[in-house]
Amino acid sequence: MLYESPIVRRFAGVDLGCAPAPDETTVLRFRHLLEEHELCGKILDTVNLYLESQGIRIGTGTIVDATIIHAPS
Repeated sequence: MLYESPIVRRFAGVDLGCAPAPDETTVLRFRHLLEEHELCGKILDTVNLYLESQGIRIGTGTIVDATIIHAPS
């Protein structure tokens, strides 16, 4: 995702002109550290409070796969 999306790179503070994006192992280790220290829920709560203070409310949603496939005409 970091290589494909400039928005995600900007959010993560990754500048591919200065250094490569972190690999999957680095990201997974970071995730495990967050889980080990029980920070995932706290981070989510903080993000939700910030969004709410900006008048944005996030509810449930649906992920839709928009894969384009070849089909006979």
